[in-house]
Amino acid sequence: MSASGGTKAIVAALAANLAIAVAKFVAYLFSGSSSMLAESVHSLADSGNQGLLLLGGKKAKREATPEHPFGYGRERYIYAFLVSIVLFTVGGMFAIYEGYEKIHDPHEITNWYWPVGVLVFAIIAESFSFRTAIKESNLVRGNLTWRQFVKRAKAPELPVVLLEDLGALVGLFLALGGVGLALLTGNGVWDGIGTLCIGVLLIVIAIILAAETKSLLLGEAAGTDDVEKIKAAVVDGHTVTSLIHMRTLHLGPEELLVAAKIAVRSDDTAAEVARAINDAETRIREAVPIARVIYLEPDIYDAAAAASAPDPAKAPGDDAH
Repeated sequence: MSASGGTKAIVAALAANLAIAVAKFVAYLFSGSSSMLAESVHSLADSGNQGLLLLGGKKAKREATPEHPFGYGRERYIYAFLVSIVLFTVGGMFAIYEGYEKIHDPHEITNWYWPVGVLVFAIIAESFSFRTAIKESNLVRGNLTWRQFVKRAKAPELPVVLLEDLGALVGLFLALGGVGLALLTGNGVWDGIGTLCIGVLLIVIAIILAAETKSLLLGEAAGTDDVEKIKAAVVDGHTVTSLIHMRTLHLGPEELLVAAKIAVRSDDTAAEVARAINDAETRIREAVPIARVIYLEPDIYDAAAAASAPDPAKAPGDDAH
């Protein structure tokens, strides 16, 4: 996934959320609507989250060091996980608390045109941000469904912005519904119910984000397409006769580690094996450019001995792997 596409979506969301947060807070001051207060905190939390994503992207670009020899690519996963925590605590829990308070102590909404006008403005602004996130995601989504895209994406920025923007739009309609019902019925409890619904929505989105980024932090393998490309690139049919087994791991969204045991002929010289390994690394990088760290271990593969081993996919003597 392109980092530039993610950055464009983040900046668009940040600009929209900062403007919306200010407008919502002004509307809360004039109307006293708890839905508007919850939504202003929501937009402020979203703005902070986009700042975290930008910071994570910047830190991930640092060069590798002896202490961190594989670089800092996973910084982007860490900051995306922090986003889910902020969304859960600052956004979701605050909205639930505010909704609970409003339900137990309802009061009339004054100057109704402020919250209604701001919510309509916010829906329009958030729609443009959501449209940008969709447009940038479509450039890399391919044939995946949206659910598959969020689940399989190795770069966290676009899925995070997509879910945040979706949550923001749904939250705005919930707030508009709560304010509208409170105005129609003259009962401020509806405003509190709308606020409570916003809190539940944000917590659900935060849990989804946390689950997906946790998987990335633990370490995910390359996608199925990339794995097949690497397998096809390893074997040359001459010196490298087959792939015994392989492991892949994302060191970051755009950096892949490939470790494999390859079968070579028993009568090949050390020079021929070394040249075959170098050629295989070149083919892998051409097939999958993000495969930047590659370790290939040659072995003499004995099919008969491997078939009698606990795991036939492994070479004889390879039980430690």
